Amino acid sequence: MTKSKKILNKKNISLFNSVNNQILTVFGLITILCILCDFYIESSNLLIPFLITTLISTGITSLGISKLKKIKLKQIIREEGPKNHFIKQGTPTMGGIFFITLGVLISNILYFNQDNYKVIIILSFLTIFFMFIGMIDDLLSFKKQFNTGLSSNQKLILQLVISLIFIVICASNNLLPNTIQIGNKLINIGILIYPLGIFVLLAESNSTNLTDGLDGLLSGCSAIIFTGLAITILLKDPSNNQTLAPLCIVMSGACMGFLFLNKYPAKLFMGDSGSLAIGASLGGIALISNNLWSLLIIGGIFAAESVSVIIQVSIFKISKRLKGKGHKLFLMTPLHHHFELQGNNETQIVGIFWLITLSLVIINLMFFVKP
Repeated sequence: MTKSKKILNKKNISLFNSVNNQILTVFGLITILCILCDFYIESSNLLIPFLITTLISTGITSLGISKLKKIKLKQIIREEGPKNHFIKQGTPTMGGIFFITLGVLISNILYFNQDNYKVIIILSFLTIFFMFIGMIDDLLSFKKQFNTGLSSNQKLILQLVISLIFIVICASNNLLPNTIQIGNKLINIGILIYPLGIFVLLAESNSTNLTDGLDGLLSGCSAIIFTGLAITILLKDPSNNQTLAPLCIVMSGACMGFLFLNKYPAKLFMGDSGSLAIGASLGGIALISNNLWSLLIIGGIFAAESVSVIIQVSIFKISKRLKGKGHKLFLMTPLHHHFELQGNNETQIVGIFWLITLSLVIINLMFFVKP
């Protein structure tokens, strides 16, 4: 073995160990948060559902890899993306159908016939149908052998239809509050909650879709955010210990189990079937629990990814119209690609984004912890 190969192997082993340490740290921190929550919050029961779902999700997702390989459903890398991503070409994708479905099933099984069980059913409808939209997009992408399946307009129309149905169902069951809570203040917005609700579902699902660009980035951030949302819900209203909080922690466990296989170098990608469903689920839970402001805080990474794309496109179009040549603020968007092209290691970017997300969760919880 040549000296250069030995150095390369040592670097790969070091990187692999670093990623494993990051994963175990995230898993450990979520576990500790669940333990503290169960100990200090009356009737809280987060730890066991989280551990059970994580374990089953890892097993189911592992089995799913061979199934996806068998039907040759593999990731197609966009040509305009970072060149170092072409090594990911051929990795099985559409893993979202496994861990999303699992999260929904476990939620319904564990909390069947509990108080307000209809909330679980309604949110399950939202999550599964957004997963189906993602599936269609993934399958069309595979059929076309191109990184885009549905057109932007087609995807948006389908998302809009499902979001509208969800809002109507929630409204007819008195599940949508007509206020927004910011800290300790309640702002009454009346019927504006309906268009706002649709906007939140569209924005959140597309934000998570944009964030899913590096190994483990979305799955890790999502596990942390779902946990943060679960604890926020319990701190605000412990009566939600039978529905919304458990649903959040089960989805966190589903994402965590997937993360063990989605970490760098990823053995499996979630595809749009996973990313769209995650965003819709988070948006739906935040709407019903009146935690839109909290979701905006703890989902700051998702917001930053979306805003970076909006800014980039706007500046390019405006400068092209004014000067005849488009200019860019970022090297590439979404934001994580900008940092990649600056020469940063993929695993470092992912780790920092996880850390930022965890910090945002803690900042948000500080508003609800009573002295």
